[in-house]
Amino acid sequence: MRLTSAPLYTDVRPGPDGGQAHWLNTSDGLRIRMGHWTPKDAGGTVLMFPGRTEYVEKYAVVAQGFHDRGYATVAIDWRGQGLADRMLDDGRIGHVDHFMDYQDDVQTVLDAVRALGLPEPYYLMAHSMGGCIGLRALHEGLPVVAAAFTGPMWGIRIKAHMQPLAWVLPRLMPAIGQGHALPPSTKIDPYVLTDPFEDNLLTTDEQMWDMMADQLRAHDELRLGGPSFVWLRSALDECNALARLPAPPVPAICFQGSNERIVHQGRIAAQMAKWPEGDLRIIDGGEHEVLMENDAVRGRILSAAVAKFEARPFIAAA
Repeated sequence: MRLTSAPLYTDVRPGPDGGQAHWLNTSDGLRIRMGHWTPKDAGGTVLMFPGRTEYVEKYAVVAQGFHDRGYATVAIDWRGQGLADRMLDDGRIGHVDHFMDYQDDVQTVLDAVRALGLPEPYYLMAHSMGGCIGLRALHEGLPVVAAAFTGPMWGIRIKAHMQPLAWVLPRLMPAIGQGHALPPSTKIDPYVLTDPFEDNLLTTDEQMWDMMADQLRAHDELRLGGPSFVWLRSALDECNALARLPAPPVPAICFQGSNERIVHQGRIAAQMAKWPEGDLRIIDGGEHEVLMENDAVRGRILSAAVAKFEARPFIAAA
């Protein structure tokens, strides 16, 4: 596999020393980006699957936490976001043709992880949309020993009065040539740059809110706004498809903020209830991005995730 060096911005909350980034080419001809941080004598590699609008650098703080616990971390710019190829002429709109396309990105990153010789065993840590992609990847045979999720997008929270439109418009608008447009109530600019910190949906920690905003102000090319109608249609369909499947045969732990207002809390509870080795932890007072809460909260989450990772002995393949 051919790996070429890519930018890794370290001017805002850079994470562990020695981080690197690479450009990767997917099988359908797109360029995505992978970042990784590997401590000496790492005891395994965490595959960090970010959410929609996110990018490698945002998870440097998580990589630092795993680094301190003896694990390497890999983070991904999914197609259509971060520094990966954007899918539309207006790159500010998040888009994917089909959610299964993200599995091409997963396989591409997994091939790169192996080519780089990053240490086994592999573990999954997945947030929001990354939780949806990660759950599908587990069903597709992602070779991880255990998985952790934060605010996974196994359903999208839609206000009752908007639900009829939320199901009709993502099917109607593509049919009339408007599938790449923004749905109602979404914005072309990033949430952290348009809305105040007070009562935001992401974090109760103002320092982490400022970090996210500062990263986007420093690197305009990382910015992403709302999703397209096609993305929304595909996301809703994928969430429903995953809800009908049994839990994958992988030990899992899930963290959800008690004040979660972006993804569907009921879908998370239902998924974890049918997971034989599933463990759902509610973060009191937490918003959607519990990994972007304060250092103490993030530390407790990462320690609990590592405990889940290490609960099963890993036997290397012969």
